[in-house]
Amino acid sequence: MGIPGRLTIPALTACLLAAGSVSAFAQAPVRHFSPITELAATSTGQIIGQVADDAGNPLDGVVVSALGSTTAFAVSDRLGQFSLRQLPPGPYLLRAHRQGYLSVRGTIVEVRPAGRTPSSFTLRREGEPSSPRVAEAGMEATAIGAAPAEPTDERSESDLAWRLRRLKRSILRDTTAMAGGLPADDGVSFADPFEFLGRAFESSARAAGALLADISLDGQVDLLTTGAFDSPAELLQLDRTRSVAFFSVGSNVGDHGDWAVRAAMNQGDLDSWIVAGSYQARAGSPHRYQAGMSYSLQRYWGGNAAALAAVPDTARNVGSVFAFDEWTVRPGLSIGVGATYAHYDYLVEPSLLSPRVNATYALGRVWRVRGLASRQLSAPGAQEFLPPTRASWLPPQRTFSPLSRDGFRTQGLAHYEIGVERMWNGATLGVRAFHQNVDDQSITMFGLRSPDGPPEAIGHYRVGTVGDASIQGVGVSFTHALLPHVRGAVGYSLASAQWTDGPPPTDLARLARLVPGAVHGSGRERVHDVTTSVETEVPQTATRLVLFYRVSNAFIRPDDPEQPRGLDGRFDLQVNQALPFMNFLRSEWEMLVAIRNMFHEAMAGASTYDEILVVRPPKRIVGGLTVRF
Repeated sequence: MGIPGRLTIPALTACLLAAGSVSAFAQAPVRHFSPITELAATSTGQIIGQVADDAGNPLDGVVVSALGSTTAFAVSDRLGQFSLRQLPPGPYLLRAHRQGYLSVRGTIVEVRPAGRTPSSFTLRREGEPSSPRVAEAGMEATAIGAAPAEPTDERSESDLAWRLRRLKRSILRDTTAMAGGLPADDGVSFADPFEFLGRAFESSARAAGALLADISLDGQVDLLTTGAFDSPAELLQLDRTRSVAFFSVGSNVGDHGDWAVRAAMNQGDLDSWIVAGSYQARAGSPHRYQAGMSYSLQRYWGGNAAALAAVPDTARNVGSVFAFDEWTVRPGLSIGVGATYAHYDYLVEPSLLSPRVNATYALGRVWRVRGLASRQLSAPGAQEFLPPTRASWLPPQRTFSPLSRDGFRTQGLAHYEIGVERMWNGATLGVRAFHQNVDDQSITMFGLRSPDGPPEAIGHYRVGTVGDASIQGVGVSFTHALLPHVRGAVGYSLASAQWTDGPPPTDLARLARLVPGAVHGSGRERVHDVTTSVETEVPQTATRLVLFYRVSNAFIRPDDPEQPRGLDGRFDLQVNQALPFMNFLRSEWEMLVAIRNMFHEAMAGASTYDEILVVRPPKRIVGGLTVRF
């Protein structure tokens, strides 16, 4: 069977780039590699420390600044502690300032990825004879041990002189005055703007200190535009695009854990919004708790008759809660137990409970054995409502309806897996075996073309079921960081599927007429699957690129769904370009461009056929501005 022309270059390029250096399913105990689903995640570090006076007493309200690849500020709390988070790796000049205390000489610290760099300061009060005179670039010089200068009054007090002294100064006048060593008139100091900003930030921060005493907030705001297209000509049709706003804020709960709240919304013929909150305990304790909730709403105002008939009261509501506990039983052995409960108001049986349990046992420093057992209930269209694992995400963007009058059917998946991993020199090799029992495997169909009508719009899709299957398979994966700024993964799996039952009669009739390639026979089917991912960062230009590519021999042909399934691929490409000239205080500005035709998010324990049984997925493009603070 020949390889489609459009797959040759991107598929071979992605495989060759990742084959010598990659795997997304393993995780070393010493060096952590993010899963391939977290393609947009970045490795940042922190600077933590404490500020005290010369008597050893903690100082609150001290402004600590870090100058490096980005600029960050923090204010010490009542215990004198401060934290500068989400710092890109590299060297930083760390300084501390508080009114009434002497400025200290800057300290160079090195921030490492996913690390916490300690640094502390001791401040002396102004006017102490034992304190030296400090004069450094970007900070105001302070004379210590000298008697204060007597005020002089030799200037003219005429009305004209008084007005001239109070004229607004231009940048050239300020620069000339400082270069010539002229004194600042009327007691106005034109010192380094960072110190002026520090003083202003200090006053406002101390005013809010009673409310946010121990909180260090981190957040993200995305202003995006997204659209879907099948051909390049459709890319320029503005009626297919819509605006999206995303917001995220989080903080620490002392040394115990971190909480986060995320929300997103968009408007158009499909109004939707989603809000989610979560809490996660930090590593180091015997129990690592995770808990959270989400709520999403989708309201359809369009004219698609099938969509209107499938949406009760023109809106869908979905809520979910989850809880998970990873318990370290003994050194090297951990057990995780948890479950997700979701409520879908558009289902006949709206309540779905999905439990899972996993275990990991480390044999020394280089070997690890892990196991997973889960029971997952998935509603049709669930990926439109539940928060994904990525850092930023979009609210519900598309409408859907059942394939037949039988309505929606819930997919049930029982997944069992055991794997062995071997780590060495920053690389991880993993081998796994898995077994799946799928009830009512879902199929997602875009652009259906009825014999007596035009194809449906790419923003709407149908959901049906193709039957039950028993799947056994094996997989191998390899992960490696070939270069400091390049990390990749490659994985291969071979699955053997036996279809034990077919779809309902009404779904079968429509599938046989519209998508004959989705009707499975009674024989056994072999599925070969290759997944690759490459993540790279160019420090010189502050550019980050992430590519994910999947190739399988069982995809339904988008050009001719009537033919048997064959070789095809799915991709996800994202480019982030930092805008360092836009950084202000702790904010980081980036331009984001992403394009993908992958429908499902690749998650551990998902069905082998979830992505394979997506017919004609449209390409989605996302672009806009991202601000992290």
